[in-house]
Amino acid sequence: MKVIVVGNGGREHAIAWKLAQSAAVSEVICVPGNGGTGLEAKCRNINPADCSYLEGVKGNAAYVQIARHEGCTLAVVGPENPLAEGLADAFWEADILTVGPKKAAAQLEASKDLAKAFMKKYGVACAKSETFTDKDAALEYIEKIGAPIVVKADGLAAGKGVVVAKTVDEAREAVLSMMEYNTLGNAGSKLVIEEYLRGTEISVLAAVSSTPDFASAGKSCILPFVSARDHKRLCEGAKGPNTGGMGAIAPVDDFTDELKEKFTKDILEPTLKGIIAEGYDYRGFIFFGIMLTAEGPKCLEYNVRLGDPETQAVLPLMDFDFEHMCEAIVNGELNSFKTQWRPGYVVAPVAVSGGYPRDYKKGLPIFCGKDSLISTGAKIFIAGAINDRRADHNTKPDYTGMITSGGRVLACSGYGASFDEAWKKAYNAMETISFEGMFYRKDIGLPGAAESD
Repeated sequence: MKVIVVGNGGREHAIAWKLAQSAAVSEVICVPGNGGTGLEAKCRNINPADCSYLEGVKGNAAYVQIARHEGCTLAVVGPENPLAEGLADAFWEADILTVGPKKAAAQLEASKDLAKAFMKKYGVACAKSETFTDKDAALEYIEKIGAPIVVKADGLAAGKGVVVAKTVDEAREAVLSMMEYNTLGNAGSKLVIEEYLRGTEISVLAAVSSTPDFASAGKSCILPFVSARDHKRLCEGAKGPNTGGMGAIAPVDDFTDELKEKFTKDILEPTLKGIIAEGYDYRGFIFFGIMLTAEGPKCLEYNVRLGDPETQAVLPLMDFDFEHMCEAIVNGELNSFKTQWRPGYVVAPVAVSGGYPRDYKKGLPIFCGKDSLISTGAKIFIAGAINDRRADHNTKPDYTGMITSGGRVLACSGYGASFDEAWKKAYNAMETISFEGMFYRKDIGLPGAAESD
C-alpha cells in the first residue's frame, strides 16, 4: 500500500522511516516532507506548490487531492494544526483510512480550556486551574495566588504558549504579552492559569482507537508506549529559555512500575472514559505530558499527536510493524495488538541553529562525515532542513546537499543496550555533523539535565 504522511518535521521523518520498514508499505508520500524524508528508502517528498493539478486547490482539499492522485490508501497526520482544522475528517470523507483524531477530538490540544474542563469532568489527575478572558481578572488572580504559577494560552501557539512564571512579575508580563500585546494572536485571547506542580516531567506517547461503534463493541483502547523525557531548556543543567525540545531519552528509569500503575488508573483510564463519553472519533496518537509529583503522576497537557523530539527516541525502540499498528488503530483492533520493545535505551540530542529560540539564520549548508556517521550506528532525523535547490551547490566532499530551514535542525538518535552506550553513540554521531552556528546540549539524559523542583 501507499501511505501519505503529512508534515515536515523530525517527528514526520521518524514516522515515515518507521512506516517504510513495513513489508506492507510500497511507498511513503511525505507532504511536504523535508531533506531527510527525501533520502529515505521508499519515501518521496511532494510539495503542494509543485503540483500543477492543485491549481486553485488549497487547505485540506489539497492533501486529499494528493493522496488520491498518488493512490494512497492510508494517511498519517503528524502535526497538530491540520488535525485541529479537520484534516482527518476530510480524509475519512474521501474514504482514506486516517491515523489522527477528527476535529472535535483534536480540540483536546487546540484548546487548553477545553482540555482542562475535560480532565476535571472525567477525574483525570491534573493541576488546579482557572480560565480567563479578561486581562484584569487574570492579573487579580495572579496577585491573589502568587508564584510560582503557570500561564497558558488557550489556543495553539507552536509550543510558545506556556510560561512557567517563577515570580508574580513574570506571570503579569506573560498575561500582558498574550492578552494586551497579542504576541500570540487569537491563541492568547483566553488564558488558563494553573497551579505550579513540583516534580519531574516525563512524556507518555500512546496509540488511541475509539469511535462510538468501537466503544459499543468494547473495542475502545489506549495503548501506551515506553516512557520518554524531553529536555526543554536551551542550555545544560536545564537553564536558559524554553524551546520546542533540545533532546529526548527513552525509556525513563524513574517512571517505576508503581508510578505506571498510578498513571494508568488516574490519567489513562479516565481519559479513555472521557473520549468514549464524549463520542469522539479518535483514531490516532495521544501525548500525555506528565509531572511526577509527591502525590503521584499528574497530567499537564494532552497533545493529539506524537511528540517531537520524543518520537525520535521512542520509535527506534519499536520491535513491531508500525504500519500494522496503524491498521489496528483505524480498524478497531488495537485492543488485541501486541507490542514488543527493544531492550535498552535511545538518547536523541537535538542540534539547533545559532540564536534559536529567538532569531536565527536559514539556508546554511549542512556537512556530515558520512563514513564516520555510519560507524557510530546512530540515526539522524532531520527536522529543519531542506534539499538545496540553488545552482551554486557547495562542492565540499562532506556536503549533505541540505541547508537549514528552521530552528531545530536535526536529532541524532543513538540506541544501546545500556544508557551509556546509547549516549555515546548519539553524541559521537553529533560530532560528525556541522553547520554555521550549530548548537546542542551535551547533557541530554544525564543527572541534573531535566527540570525538577
